[in-house]
Amino acid sequence: MIRVLAAASLLISIVTADSTKSDIMNKGKEIFNQTCAGCHGKDGTGLKQGGFNVQPRDLTKSILSEEQIFQVAKKGTFHWGAVTTGMPAWEGVYDDDSLKAVAHYLYNRFAKESHKKVEELNYDSSKLSAKALKRGKKIFFRNCAYCHGKEGKGNGVATYNPEKSIFPYDLTKILLTEKQIFLFAKYGGKHWGSQKDDMPGWGVKYDDETLMGVARYVETHLKQKR
Repeated sequence: MIRVLAAASLLISIVTADSTKSDIMNKGKEIFNQTCAGCHGKDGTGLKQGGFNVQPRDLTKSILSEEQIFQVAKKGTFHWGAVTTGMPAWEGVYDDDSLKAVAHYLYNRFAKESHKKVEELNYDSSKLSAKALKRGKKIFFRNCAYCHGKEGKGNGVATYNPEKSIFPYDLTKILLTEKQIFLFAKYGGKHWGSQKDDMPGWGVKYDDETLMGVARYVETHLKQKR
């Protein structure tokens, strides 16, 4: 009898959990369609929008975690290093539970598979040699600083050329993990959802060890700890 009651209790817990997840997904989908789809499209691929310096991202290529998506939705991209306010902060419109529901929907509907591939990637920069770390810093100043600035604040020489319409991130504010920084450096922004290719993929020029050194330098010397 005790076993039967325990099994029934477990079944009820599973059904309740599944029902809760379904409710969260439905709530997130509703808010997404009402608020986010106007820019990103209901399929998440991003719509061409007039008046935006930076076009909405293709969310189906995102490698952000569910928590990172929540933070972007809450604070907006400007808070996390973007130099434009095309993606606004929604914390003044929706409470945290609502924005977490949106993040849950967006992650599971669009970004989950890409993010899972990132999580499964074997990445360990702790074993990089001193030479590789030194080279990472050198490559940052040689290439990345042209757009992002020597201090990583998004104010490099390239940003003062209006013809190029380049809007580099302030790397001191980004919420990307070191592994994600490495992947952006290797494959470029467009590979991960940007509608432009002004953030190039440096994997065609540098090997993984070198780019891991760059990512390590950004992580340890530029990015502010929050």
